[in-house]
Amino acid sequence: MMELRALLFFTFLGFLFLKPGFGNIHELLKAQERSRKSLEDKVDHIGACHKDVEALKERLNVTVDEVDRLKKDNKDLPKIAFSASLSNSGEIYQGPSTNKTLIYKRVFSNTGGGYDQHTGIFTAPVSGLYYFSFSTYGYNTHVTGAILVKNGILQISTYDFPSNDGSDSSSNSVVLQLHAGDAVHMELWTDGRVFDNQNAHTTFSGFLIFPQQLK
Repeated sequence: MMELRALLFFTFLGFLFLKPGFGNIHELLKAQERSRKSLEDKVDHIGACHKDVEALKERLNVTVDEVDRLKKDNKDLPKIAFSASLSNSGEIYQGPSTNKTLIYKRVFSNTGGGYDQHTGIFTAPVSGLYYFSFSTYGYNTHVTGAILVKNGILQISTYDFPSNDGSDSSSNSVVLQLHAGDAVHMELWTDGRVFDNQNAHTTFSGFLIFPQQLK
């Protein structure tokens, strides 16, 4: 702005030292007024741009603060996820058995330590909304499929009758609200059997979607 005021001043001086023959004083004054108005418009435009820049700076600062807050919140969130398959080595036929709990020995991941590979039970470390999925594979000699159980209560399942098609595979998934300490595991049907090998046909997985304060 200082530079524009100086330019205005020197423009005015220029009119004072114009050579004779430029025109009458009215023309000089009109030219000076036009020049002054043009310079004032430029000053106003620069002032408006300055305000816009300040507004953008303020919005940027708010955005940066929000990003920092989200990073902090995400850092503090518990991270819980697991995935496992039935067979840790070789081929395995599970069932029929009096102990119908499926114990998935081959653990692909177990962030947060919620899954116990010795018991096959996932215990919720924190309260929240969890996603679970499982797949089963079996041959036609027995009922195939499995039951997802929460605290001893059936939630979802897969089921295939003995048939002539050689083998059957199926899968299912669910979102469950769990309290800290709730237990989720998989069970065979009565007289059921599933198969697995290193190709991981029979699996059990889950993860925390988000924590919740539950009563």
